[in-house]
Amino acid sequence: MDCLTILAQAADSTSSGGAVVPIESFWQHITSLGQLEAFMFVSFGVVWLFYGWRVFKVLVVISFALLGLAMGTAATGIIHGIQNKMVGGVIGMLALAILSVPLMRWAVSLLGAMAGAIFTAGIWYACGLSEKYILAGALIGMVGGGMISFIVFRIAVILFTSMGGGALVLTGALALLYRYSSAQAQMEHVITHQKWVLPVGLMVPMLVGLIAQHKFVKGSKEWEI
Repeated sequence: MDCLTILAQAADSTSSGGAVVPIESFWQHITSLGQLEAFMFVSFGVVWLFYGWRVFKVLVVISFALLGLAMGTAATGIIHGIQNKMVGGVIGMLALAILSVPLMRWAVSLLGAMAGAIFTAGIWYACGLSEKYILAGALIGMVGGGMISFIVFRIAVILFTSMGGGALVLTGALALLYRYSSAQAQMEHVITHQKWVLPVGLMVPMLVGLIAQHKFVKGSKEWEI
């Protein structure tokens, strides 16, 4: 019996029935996007999906800058001397963005591991397993994605850019569909109650990006870090 089966059985047997994944919060952010923002999400997502391997260094710096912004904002008030959220966010953004440049290979590998974690956590959620133990599913993907990323650098680049592009395309597409849909209530019900919809919506463009980028980089030279 493999590890995934054991974790799934453990989750089912000890399920508390509580929701952990904040789908309602995600949906509120999606529906709050304007038309221009939604089009920008789709446009940038397509670039990530098909040409992320060409500009991956820039994407890594942007990703870590956003991560630093979130961490710096969250740490405001905890770190002595930093009480302003804007100051904390700017400090965190600059710190991680600058660190990601000399540590590019490590940064890409970390993003590849995170992409793997999101992928398997999505499968866990789509299968209706206990959300209380969704981190167990994410851990499997993080370990697998991290190992692959450290062994084959090119795969790490394709993995995280395809995941990021898929997320952007999905977000923008859902925002546009909701804005111009005549059945917004039904659409919201499907998103919040059918657990397989969002994971499948993310994985389809992600797989398209994986296949397309792998085809594009076959004859390309090795990247130099």
